[in-house]
Amino acid sequence: MEKINFFNSETNEDVEFYVVCDTKFQGGTYLLVTEEEDGDSDAYILREVKEENDGDLFYEMVDDDALLDALGNIFSELLDDVDVR
Repeated sequence: MEKINFFNSETNEDVEFYVVCDTKFQGGTYLLVTEEEDGDSDAYILREVKEENDGDLFYEMVDDDALLDALGNIFSELLDDVDVR
């Protein structure tokens, strides 16, 4: 499983996530990530953001409830054995 590092600006710490799945939705790319590689774990949905100036990619947490619901349904369909809530 692929890993990515995410910088939490609130705690000023790097956090490592495991990428479970990715999808494109309404022109954006989104990742479903977990804190643990195996077993039950908290999951997060990250939005890929491309810097206009230098083209660097970074990820930000999705916090819009309507978007989270829509993406949760998509990820649940993509992953038969996972319930995203």
